[in-house]
Parts: sequence; structure tokens; C-alpha cells
Amino acid sequence: MTDKPALSFSDSLTNTRRTAFYESHKPIAVVMILIVFLLPFVGVFLRGLIGAVSGVIISVLCYYLTPYLASLLGKRVDR
Repeated sequence: MTDKPALSFSDSLTNTRRTAFYESHKPIAVVMILIVFLLPFVGVFLRGLIGAVSGVIISVLCYYLTPYLASLLGKRVDR
């Protein structure tokens, strides 16, 4: 049998859980800030407007899904 992750997918999308995760994992928060702000610019330089839109979509998905993926990979979400 597989273990259930400590954080469900719907719980990971709540603002309080996401904020708690990023406050307790400062290095991940810094990387996510860089990804969220730089990925759209990289998209503009690589593919123009379509790259910018895809960069925004990918960075927002990363921002929202990182707490859930970290719980799946065994990181402790709540300290």
C-alpha cells in the first residue's frame, strides 16, 4: 500500500498552507520568487508573446504546486 501524503492536493492550494510552507522553507521561497518574476521575461526573449504567456502560466503553476510536490517528495510541510 502507498502512504497518503501529509498534505492533500486541495489543502495545498489554500493560502494559509502555502504561506506556512514558504515561510518555513525560505530557500525554496527565494527560488520561487526568482522563477515567478524571471520566467515570463525568459519566455519573451525566447518566443515573444506566446513565450511570455506560457512563462506566466508555468510560474504560477510552480508557485501553487510546490507545497504539494514537496509533501509528496517527503519534505516536512509544517514545522
